[in-house]
Amino acid sequence: MSEILSAISTAIIEGNLDDIVELTEDALDEGLDAQEILNKGLMPGMDYVGVEFKAGNMFVPEVLRSARAMQASMNLLRPLLIEGGVKMIGKVLLGTVKGDLHDIGKNLVGMMCEGAGFEVKDLGKDVAPDAFVEAVKEFDPDIVGMSALLTTTMRSMEHTIKALEEAGVRDRVRVMIGGAPVTQSFADQIGADGYASNAAAAAEMAKKLVGSAQ
Repeated sequence: MSEILSAISTAIIEGNLDDIVELTEDALDEGLDAQEILNKGLMPGMDYVGVEFKAGNMFVPEVLRSARAMQASMNLLRPLLIEGGVKMIGKVLLGTVKGDLHDIGKNLVGMMCEGAGFEVKDLGKDVAPDAFVEAVKEFDPDIVGMSALLTTTMRSMEHTIKALEEAGVRDRVRVMIGGAPVTQSFADQIGADGYASNAAAAAEMAKKLVGSAQ
């Protein structure tokens, strides 16, 4: 790996917002293309963060810092990736379900998925089932990710899956769910395709789901 790509990975791991934009610009000035910076600089950094987070060696505030650094670099790279016709590995549609206003976990999932090479559309929080349905029709994602932090809003996940079925678009997407009260058995019960206990696991799950759909 070149010195600049290694420095970019390190800046992601350390959540160094001050340096990441300058490093990304330097890499572009050196003639590296956006895809290479993403694949060999940003993604290895976020992969490391994901491993350390799952192992309990990094915590949410640190992961958020890394994710923000990733976002800052992606703000520069995204237009170039689109311009170059680079195909992301898939599209993820995210939202916190109806009645739930918690979004830190969901935001982390979005950043981790983007770091894993996905195009991400985030619908925000308190998202009604029909809003998920409309977004599936418009955005045509590979994966729909739903988050709930309250036991009282978990049923909205089931209602959303039913709404996708009734609209005839359930077969077009893989559904993954997560959030503090959510479990694998609940995912099985409501007919979700996957469950992840944290943001790093969600990004891994998304990769698996896209792989199994091909």
